[in-house]
Amino acid sequence: MMRAWGNRSDTSVIDEPLYAYYLEKTAKPHPGAAEIIAQGETDLPRLIRQLTKEAIPGGKRVFFQKQMTHHLLPELNRQWVLDLTNCFLIRDPREVILSYIKKNPDPVLEDLGFVQQRDLFCLVQGRTKSIPPIVDAADVLKYPERMLRILCEAIGVPFDKAMLSWPPGLRETDGIWAKHWYDAVAKSTSFEPYKPREGNIPISLREIYEACRECYEQLYQHRLN
Repeated sequence: MMRAWGNRSDTSVIDEPLYAYYLEKTAKPHPGAAEIIAQGETDLPRLIRQLTKEAIPGGKRVFFQKQMTHHLLPELNRQWVLDLTNCFLIRDPREVILSYIKKNPDPVLEDLGFVQQRDLFCLVQGRTKSIPPIVDAADVLKYPERMLRILCEAIGVPFDKAMLSWPPGLRETDGIWAKHWYDAVAKSTSFEPYKPREGNIPISLREIYEACRECYEQLYQHRLN
């Protein structure tokens, strides 16, 4: 999704701006953690100002912020997100977990972000008295143009066909963690056809999976389609 928005001429993108803050606070052993903290922004008030108050980088009209909900730690006041247009990208927890454990084999529930995503959705819904836009990752892969058109309409941004394809390779706007996580993204030039991920959830993670699935299904019923 970040590639699609980043290929628009009117859009500036930022990749997981809370990642360095999250790693500094949690000391999670993520690949490249020390480098991410050293080069990232960990001053939370300054970071929030950049995301909500300051001019959009490059003088662009649209500021696409790729946020990861597990970066929203419990002690972090989330009211600032209400200054943004919040859109939710959801994904089947089975596929999320099978992907995640390739790098981190023993996640806890909070690592996967489903509870935080559900809570953030409820916060936005409660404050705005409306359903924020939700798109499911599988729908985007199956029907990219249709889903992007629907999403753009929902947030009042004109659809741009440039969102459907892009040059391969990494970008200056990719986080420095791209070398650890973005192999497939760097090779891509468009949305790949949807293919269910193969494999089974380990027995040790079944309870976590069920908790994630409950959160996912709460949002899935509201998805754009």
